Amino acid sequence: MKKTVFLIPFLLISALSIAQNKPFKTDPAILKDFMDKRFGMFIHWGPVSLRGTEIGWSRGHQVPTVEYDNLYKEFNPVLFNADKWVKTAKAAGMKYITITSKHHDGFCLWPSAYTDYNIKYSPFKRDIVGELATACKNNGIAFCIYFTILDWHDTDYPLHNLGDSIPDPKADMNRFVKKIKNELSELITKYHPYMLWFDGNWEKPWTKEFGQEVYDHIKLLDKKIIVNNRLGKGSHKTISPLTVGDYATPEQEVGEINMKDPWESCITICNQWSWKPNDKMKTAQQSIQTLASTSGGNGNLLFNVGPMMDGRMEDRQIKLLDTIGRWLNKYGESIYGTKGGPYKPNKEWAATRKGSKIYIHLFKQDINSVNLPVISGVKINSVHFLSGENLVFDQTDKIHIKLPAILPDKNDTVLVIEINTIAEGLPLVMN
Repeated sequence: MKKTVFLIPFLLISALSIAQNKPFKTDPAILKDFMDKRFGMFIHWGPVSLRGTEIGWSRGHQVPTVEYDNLYKEFNPVLFNADKWVKTAKAAGMKYITITSKHHDGFCLWPSAYTDYNIKYSPFKRDIVGELATACKNNGIAFCIYFTILDWHDTDYPLHNLGDSIPDPKADMNRFVKKIKNELSELITKYHPYMLWFDGNWEKPWTKEFGQEVYDHIKLLDKKIIVNNRLGKGSHKTISPLTVGDYATPEQEVGEINMKDPWESCITICNQWSWKPNDKMKTAQQSIQTLASTSGGNGNLLFNVGPMMDGRMEDRQIKLLDTIGRWLNKYGESIYGTKGGPYKPNKEWAATRKGSKIYIHLFKQDINSVNLPVISGVKINSVHFLSGENLVFDQTDKIHIKLPAILPDKNDTVLVIEINTIAEGLPLVMN
């Protein structure tokens, strides 16, 4: 009875809100919790790992469509271990995981009742999304789901491959959107995701109105779910009047500093989103400095890995993630729960802030001093390496900090500037 008492009023209020054209907004406190996490793992995976080509995009291009669409009949990742994946993310210092439940190729990594093109009909049969959701819950990691709103495999979606421009006259977008809502209902009610990461909104058949309809449906099911900005239209990099969703998603680049709108850069650990044999991998220095730069711009980093065909993550990727985790064990204070600024990130350093501290992330080793613009009305009490020695400084026309010949960390040395006021309230300073 208690569930009914609470559920019915909420649904009535929600329906009334939609009827009055007052769309839901995610609670700012929930978005703050998301942005405080700063670092997450993106996972692009599916039957395409059998070919080592890009997920979705290679269908009908590098891999013939019929061959691609039948790869699931061979997909049997017997070494998949959800707990190991999640513990790898946790050891890397990541606070959330986002899995491609369905990419543009239409294959579902959960046993959906609304399509036979899903993991249940592969030799593997196990519910990958469900096992990951459980492992995340058991390890204290926020579980998030990627879901495409274009589906080249579905006959109700008007376009059937990358580059198609002539709509299929037999397609039915209203029926397609209804199916999307049904699939999302499964994902939300069975796996209770913290966040939904949409993709595929740039093709012409998808409209902002469809996006708003889906967003309202999500919020009727769970008003706390965070939604990215790729459910509506417009640039992924920004929040605009065309946006449906809560935060911006620049891709394969560090976003511009933005103290107003939440954002998250999604960037690959290698070059390709899904697994590719011998794909070039980023260095630890590149990865750590990317994390510091996103945080310095007041954004999150969603760092992508592509597991292999047998279900394992590559050892070299795990080792790199472990290196990032060991760096965060020392310097995580300067990343988690911080705000970007008050200085704009550049190629030499990034700045974050929390409480009465400004953290300066140094990206270069061959420097003997740091020179920063003075912040009006702010007095510096001390400067020191994070968990290290005090440094000599002076504050006149510039903030001049003298550095030793050898810096403590080759990837990213963190300085702490202790000031006489709350750093988070300071305006941005022009570098």
